[in-house]
Amino acid sequence: MTVEPIRVVIADDHPIFRAGLDALIRDAATTELVGTAADGEHAVELAAAEQPDVVLLDMRMPGLSGIEATTRIIELSPRTAVLILSMFDEDDFVFAALRAGARGYILKEAGEAEILHAIESVAAGEAILGAGVAHRLQELFIAPTVPQPFPELTGREREILELIAAGRSNPDIAARLLLSEKTVRNNVSNILTKLQVTHRAQAIVRAREAGIGVRRSVASRTERGLGE
Repeated sequence: MTVEPIRVVIADDHPIFRAGLDALIRDAATTELVGTAADGEHAVELAAAEQPDVVLLDMRMPGLSGIEATTRIIELSPRTAVLILSMFDEDDFVFAALRAGARGYILKEAGEAEILHAIESVAAGEAILGAGVAHRLQELFIAPTVPQPFPELTGREREILELIAAGRSNPDIAARLLLSEKTVRNNVSNILTKLQVTHRAQAIVRAREAGIGVRRSVASRTERGLGE
């Protein structure tokens, strides 16, 4: 019985890294390369046109970020599994990718065998995380939980409120969470409505009274002090 190869689209804006992935996918017996993209928009277009089994997607690219591209790819090609291959191992990036619908998240430092295994796993319907990422998530899940303030907020709105309370501007938030500024503005508007406040300063007061953003704010002041 002949097993069909896993059809893969690669999306990465670094030509040398993209070429390495290209060679890896072409040479492997279990995979078939059906397209490459250097930005998020092209990745979405390829996924819609080719309906691949897996899109191997960089987190940060020109135009659409990996997060926004993931959301659109899944909308246009629901059967496609998105596997994020990223330089960033921070929890914010991992959670954002998984919330957007990515089925896996591994780091670019992974070896060829690990990358191929991850592609095969997500194509088979499994979720896959790099070893370091998985260890940190495990620590978070086994830690004792406490009730969160403002349960009416979505996870994304809570992230943005934390950054607002820490004194971050909309452009800063957009850059940190790999979102467009329009998306951030829309979320800020929703936050103000849900907190029943009329402007950003009132939201900051309510957030800090609830203990949100305080630690980030201290860290932000420290960063500024070190940079002066």
